[in-house]
Amino acid sequence: MSIKVDNLTKAYGSQLAVDGISFSLLPGEIVGFLGPNGAGKSTTMKILTGYLTPTSGSARVADFDVMSQSLSARRAIGYLPEHNPLYLDMYVKEFLLFSGKLYGIKGDKLKARVDEMVSLCGLEVEKKKKIGQLSKGYRQRVGLAQSFLHDPSVLILDEPTTGLDPNQIQEIRELIRTAGNNKTVLFSTHIMQEVEALCDRVIIINKGKVVNDSTLDNLRQTGHTLEETFRELTR
Repeated sequence: MSIKVDNLTKAYGSQLAVDGISFSLLPGEIVGFLGPNGAGKSTTMKILTGYLTPTSGSARVADFDVMSQSLSARRAIGYLPEHNPLYLDMYVKEFLLFSGKLYGIKGDKLKARVDEMVSLCGLEVEKKKKIGQLSKGYRQRVGLAQSFLHDPSVLILDEPTTGLDPNQIQEIRELIRTAGNNKTVLFSTHIMQEVEALCDRVIIINKGKVVNDSTLDNLRQTGHTLEETFRELTR
């Protein structure tokens, strides 16, 4: 399994942000992670990426335990948080070179990989600009380029298209599809069309619990749209 979550719980006092959830992702799967605001999506992703410690349960990424083998697990992950943390005073290429060094990529390999990501993510025209000068759509591209840079086997993307216009959403969707080829992708979104366009499967979470985990084909066979299913399960 590329991602395996088993009875995962995160409590803040008496409040359960994540309540005993379990799911797994196979290599190469693209899975949409849906839920209302406050359902536990970002908390789950932060546990998977090592930013939060679970109260109980376990999680593994690329067969590494995210707690006891945290560094190895994080090396296997490309992560784009909900609020894309970028250094606005850095130039695009400068930021990617800096990020690559943090990943341990060096010399000619680093330069080649940065050039590859600049091309893949459509940043060629913007690469000499400061990140603070870029539109939100291009900042998302920089964030995605940074998360793809070390060629991770697992991509965890938290609301990658939030705040983008329809054209930018389409561009980011194509970018995820291209860059995520042969990788395991878990991404959260509020946009049902994103899931329908990109995903093999959908996991719906509500009030900290998984309330649905099924392929899109199986959902269609129920005669209900994804939006109808989502609304019914998250009332």
